[in-house]
Amino acid sequence: MTPIKLTVSALAVLAATTSLAAARDQIQITGSSTVLPYATIVAEAFGENFDFPTPVVEGGGSGAGRKKLCEGVGENTVDIANSSSRISQSDIDLCKKNGVEEILEVRIGYDGIVFASDVKGADFALTPADVYMALGGKVAKDGALVDNTSTKWTEVNAALPDQNILMFIPGTKHGTREVFDTKVIEAGCKDTGAYDLFLAKAEGADEKEKKAAAAKACNELRKDGKSVDIDGDYTETLARLDADKNAVGVFGLAFYQNNTDKLKVATVNGVVPSVETISKGEYPVSRPLYFYVKKAHIGVIPGLKEYIEFFVSDDMAGPEGPLADYGLVSDPELKATQDAVAAETPMGALE
Repeated sequence: MTPIKLTVSALAVLAATTSLAAARDQIQITGSSTVLPYATIVAEAFGENFDFPTPVVEGGGSGAGRKKLCEGVGENTVDIANSSSRISQSDIDLCKKNGVEEILEVRIGYDGIVFASDVKGADFALTPADVYMALGGKVAKDGALVDNTSTKWTEVNAALPDQNILMFIPGTKHGTREVFDTKVIEAGCKDTGAYDLFLAKAEGADEKEKKAAAAKACNELRKDGKSVDIDGDYTETLARLDADKNAVGVFGLAFYQNNTDKLKVATVNGVVPSVETISKGEYPVSRPLYFYVKKAHIGVIPGLKEYIEFFVSDDMAGPEGPLADYGLVSDPELKATQDAVAAETPMGALE
């Protein structure tokens, strides 16, 4: 099976497109735009190296992909949902409601969330506190919560560029948004003292409910056009940055690495995002990447088991594999994932 053949189109990640399957002997994959480039490379390499049709890979967002996975069992439903955030209990409940009883959780590696602006623009050295003070709907000032009226980055932090605040962030259906909310917005909310003020005002039956209410309040972003949700994929964000070169966009590391001729990346807490800084745990905004498989389709959809095993093989997802060349940080526990896939072990209850 080695060496693996990779076509030119498989490596042209940004140019990769998908088409609807002509017949149901093709594996159907949907979901995360972050995982999409990796899945496209694997799918095309799979078609080159196995006697199965090339799987159909589509984007649309992590949440949307998981929802499609949970629509039911059968040839008119998808086999795999790519996801840049972990499946939720509500997803699992929907799956069970629609007869999807067993799901394989496959962690493929790690990725970083980066902040990037026009390649010829100013340098940004951000912290979660900076981002929260720029985008939070209410911010802490003199021990009280006030409406956020900052218009320039210098009002947030005098060391930042003297330009208008405008950030394009993933819409709520994207897994990237979930990580952005938790590791950037909520972290920044806590660092600035706003979280404690929200917590003091929070209502709830117990401390857990009050903390959840405070976190929700932190994630209420301003609605005056400074924070703009992007419901499409990263190419839409890139186009918006091209139209307004003073804006800052949120991307996955792999997308940025494939567009360094157009984008300049910001540091976060003084750390430059890279495969190395993520693998060492130095870059603060990183996350695991997954795909979820409908176990009932294994053995029914031709090549499904072979595709899953191929994806997590050392040849593809290992530190020397082609996915690493495009920004995937190899999982140090990849062997455990390989064993679970080989045994078709369904995921247990969420911790």
